[in-house]
Amino acid sequence: MQIGKSPVAYLLIAIFLASCSGDIAPASPPQHWKDVEIHIETRPTPPSPGVVEILIIVTGPHGEPVHDLIISMRTADGDPWVQAIQDGHIGVYRRAAKLATGERSVLQLQIQRGEELKLFRFPLKLIGS
Repeated sequence: MQIGKSPVAYLLIAIFLASCSGDIAPASPPQHWKDVEIHIETRPTPPSPGVVEILIIVTGPHGEPVHDLIISMRTADGDPWVQAIQDGHIGVYRRAAKLATGERSVLQLQIQRGEELKLFRFPLKLIGS
């Protein structure tokens, strides 16, 4: 029996990976634009006031990663847009952001694909708000 092809091995790996994920929940419901879905996660989860890591996960049809975007973000209308860092070609973009109750509890994303530009607002539920 080869371990790499054993259904039991796959089951054990799946259980192990699920136990490593912790309580990762979306910080805000996903939003859609054309053929892509934009999903937000925070570290820590749920987010608390202060500086947190924001992960923007973008997938296309059939769940494939979308990596041909320029994503900028901010948490207040008066702040400058700051470009998120693309994490390889896996459809994940990340950046740290300052969150607080009130105005800074909404993540604003500016997504550019080619010549097209779209703005998104993701309200975030902060711990203690």
